[in-house]
Amino acid sequence: MLNFSAGRPAKLRYLSGSFKLVSDGDHVVCAVTGQKIPLSGLRYWSSELQEPYASAEVASARYAEAKSKGLI
Repeated sequence: MLNFSAGRPAKLRYLSGSFKLVSDGDHVVCAVTGQKIPLSGLRYWSSELQEPYASAEVASARYAEAKSKGLI
């Protein structure tokens, strides 16, 4: 079977504790580092900012930055 979403970024709606696929793809791009994150490895995101993150450290730093700027 052909996988037409291979190599394309997915579009997701980030919810609290889960996410919903909006358009097909096999990865998302970290909002801070630009690193490709396979959907099967996506563990960190912000439902408030609607952003994915590559690691817990990146997510924590982004949260602190957003909080200091009054974004959340």
